[in-house]
Amino acid sequence: MSAFEYLLLMAMMAATTVLTRGFFFLLAGSRMPAWLQHALGYVPAVALAAIVAPDLLVSGGAVSLSWTNTKLIAGVAAIVFFLWTRHVLGTLVFGMAVFTVLRLAG
Repeated sequence: MSAFEYLLLMAMMAATTVLTRGFFFLLAGSRMPAWLQHALGYVPAVALAAIVAPDLLVSGGAVSLSWTNTKLIAGVAAIVFFLWTRHVLGTLVFGMAVFTVLRLAG
């Protein structure tokens, strides 16, 4: 790539960043519909699930739903622990402990 293409690429990336982040400032005077505000409440959980789910479900480049998938077993154990206790830090510690035991045992 030439120097001009690099400069053009950086300018386009900057414009994209300004447009996506500045969009909310442009709409600052208007009010979002209630249904949209309600839907936006789910965004953090969905983003976290999109990051975590592939790591739990994919093993060796393919989807693995077997008992040999230690990440999946530890993830399910952590979910059960959280539903039982509702303690976030305890869930992290418990899930990592289960994963470590399964990894060292297998």
